[in-house]
Amino acid sequence: MGGNDYVTYVRQAQQGDKDAFCQLIKQNEASLYRVARSILKLDSECLDAIQEAVLEAYIALNQLREPHYFKTWLIRIIIHKCNQFLKKNKKIISLGAMEEAVELPKMDDYFALREAIQQLEEKSRLVITLFYFEGFALHEIAELLGIPEGTVRSRLARARKKLAELLSEKQERRYPFS
Repeated sequence: MGGNDYVTYVRQAQQGDKDAFCQLIKQNEASLYRVARSILKLDSECLDAIQEAVLEAYIALNQLREPHYFKTWLIRIIIHKCNQFLKKNKKIISLGAMEEAVELPKMDDYFALREAIQQLEEKSRLVITLFYFEGFALHEIAELLGIPEGTVRSRLARARKKLAELLSEKQERRYPFS
């Protein structure tokens, strides 16, 4: 879906075209799932949060002033819904989105990266997911999370450093005599 098509679909959806709204959701469903999985533990929790986010987006669609910001707006809604779900259920958070989002040459590397990302704190997992797997720019992540861009940069830097440490430790345990 091109940029103009995207804006056209948003405008059509704002005028009550349900098919246009469905196209927008279909275009963004993988992103919604990956972001939800970066916050919530279980598939069922993710699907519930996505369902609530889509319903809220549909109801509030006319409040969106800039159609080209639809995806950013939708991601903000899913983050909010996931955080509400966490508060309500007080569950432990983990990241399973890496199953779909990462392709590494070796399965061992893939599992090591997935395990390392799961060991990060929630805030770090979320910025890693938004930046590397969803392609958001630093300023967009800052806007989505309501934090300064410098905070996003520092969270990414700390997350990268921690991932490097965790992967290095894993490598040393795997090949202690190399």
